[in-house]
Amino acid sequence: MSIDWNHELVEQLDRHWRHQLRPRLAGLTDDEYFWEPVGGCWSVRPQGMSTAPLAVGGGAFTIDYAHPEPDPPPVTTIAWRLGHMVVGVLGLRVAAHFGGPAVEYAAFPWAGTADQALAQLDEAYAAWTAGVRRLGEEGLARRCGPAEHDFAEYPMASLVLHIHREMIHHGAEVALLRARQPTHRPRGAHLGTRPPAGRGRG
Repeated sequence: MSIDWNHELVEQLDRHWRHQLRPRLAGLTDDEYFWEPVGGCWSVRPQGMSTAPLAVGGGAFTIDYAHPEPDPPPVTTIAWRLGHMVVGVLGLRVAAHFGGPAVEYAAFPWAGTADQALAQLDEAYAAWTAGVRRLGEEGLARRCGPAEHDFAEYPMASLVLHIHREMIHHGAEVALLRARQPTHRPRGAHLGTRPPAGRGRG
């Protein structure tokens, strides 16, 4: 029996995306996107409003960051987690391996609304899965190369499996954060430095 490994690898993630993860993100509100379940969360914030060791971004919003990462790492908001999926998980790999546009944390236009973040996620996801479909047997076997640093000698198939694990587990974290939010809470509770309505939107 011949096996189409490109199809199998894409289907591993895409079935989860279509039937579980993406439906769970439908209708995400800005309050949910910015909600901070505890104090000291890392999030996406308007320029100049972060208290994190680093705040980077190329637009009206920045993402909280530190290097090296604190131990233990801080709790993150849905905004931060989606941004990481868009850039750190998908975007950098699409740029490095599939000819996508250059992307970096310091210059990225981080989303100031839930709708914008989901549009960025959909675009990055489509580019990643299209790239994986094009790899073919030889592409899956080729080395990752210097873009993957210590994993340069690993085959692309290993990178694909790793990225799919990352998407599944980060997606589960986002879904859990959304499910944990109180149905009724005082206006502004745990919103930290969420921008007021109309600020930095669009």
